[in-house]
Amino acid sequence: MIIDRLKNATRYYSVHKKISAAFHYLQTTDLEAIVPGKYVIDGDELFAIVQEYATLDSANEEMEAHRKYIDVQYMIQGAELVGHAVLNGQIPSKEYDAENDFMLFADTPSFFTKMEAGTFMVFFPTDLHMPCIKEHEPAMVKKVVVKVRV
Repeated sequence: MIIDRLKNATRYYSVHKKISAAFHYLQTTDLEAIVPGKYVIDGDELFAIVQEYATLDSANEEMEAHRKYIDVQYMIQGAELVGHAVLNGQIPSKEYDAENDFMLFADTPSFFTKMEAGTFMVFFPTDLHMPCIKEHEPAMVKKVVVKVRV
């Protein structure tokens, strides 16, 4: 996993062949004006999902992981907590769903990080993550998740 500010994205261009395209999209798109929905960048190799939602209580959530895609999550407006853990032999609570590329894990995150406007997080298939968590009270956020095919 990588956690940083978008202004530092060039440091990570060499991590994966399409990561630089994901960051380019984030840096050149008017994210303040973009409306929620799916935006195709390069077919099913690279696409963005813009979301607006109220943050949730972690007690009712589970960590997730993906196999086909790397998540590049960027906070446009607001802030949330994100739980993290390394995928290391945990048993899924929901088996892998190939069509939607996710599986769930009931394990407790090892730690939480605050994701605020201007921050991005990159989650690889070995990274468990629990996004959308409220800091104190539920709050509205606007976030984009760029899916990068592994």
